[in-house]
Amino acid sequence: MTEELLFKKIKHAVGRAVADHGLIAAGDRIAVAVSGGKDSYTLLHILESLRQRAPIRFEIMALTIDSGYPGFRTDIIGGHLKEHGFEHHIEKTDHYGIIKAKRREGSSYCSICARLKRGALYELAQRFGCNKLALGHHLDDFAETLLLNQFFVGSLKSMAASMLADNGVTTVIRPLVYVSEAQIIEFARLKSFPVVCCRCPACGEADMQRKRMKRLISELERDIPHIRQSILRALANVQPRHLLDKRLSVPPAAPVDGALGEPA
Repeated sequence: MTEELLFKKIKHAVGRAVADHGLIAAGDRIAVAVSGGKDSYTLLHILESLRQRAPIRFEIMALTIDSGYPGFRTDIIGGHLKEHGFEHHIEKTDHYGIIKAKRREGSSYCSICARLKRGALYELAQRFGCNKLALGHHLDDFAETLLLNQFFVGSLKSMAASMLADNGVTTVIRPLVYVSEAQIIEFARLKSFPVVCCRCPACGEADMQRKRMKRLISELERDIPHIRQSILRALANVQPRHLLDKRLSVPPAAPVDGALGEPA
């Protein structure tokens, strides 16, 4: 697939997500979290293309958190964004020092690091007058997160395309919800994005459970070609009466002709 055709496909998917979930409104100022990875670069460039041609006016800027891991190349990220004319802020933190002090031996860096980064991003979004924070989670992330919560937590939970953050002020949006990781990998390759590693000591080894879910979905995909899309559709097609959570109990509806019932 050519770069132009893939760009159009991803842009169309993001535009559909924006329309389906009301992700962007006139007057929004959106902070895009840019880590230097393929997902965040793709998100930033696609949103900028949409912004330039949108019938409404909104603004975007990029935010990068430097967690203090030795060797993290913020200069590469900054150089790329400057070359393309993006407003960009890099926030230096001592997250690495905090993690080393608080992490229990044998536990993962990821959960503590994610919480610290998210809190910093919320604060920065407010500081720079952004009412929304865009994150680069894609279709595969949504599917894997659902399975992770089912298998390891015992919860029917994934992610939302749009949600109010815990600070009660910032709205978190995930415009890549309809875009597959495979599309992003190919797009990043064609665009030659300068991808940088966060330099976390556990980079490449952490989150083994998520990697197991990724492998499981890939194996199932051999027999179920559209499994990722089916899982995503399931997240938007919840049937509360057919679950065990009593908080979701609803009165029975009138029978619908032709509807499928329980097996005989």
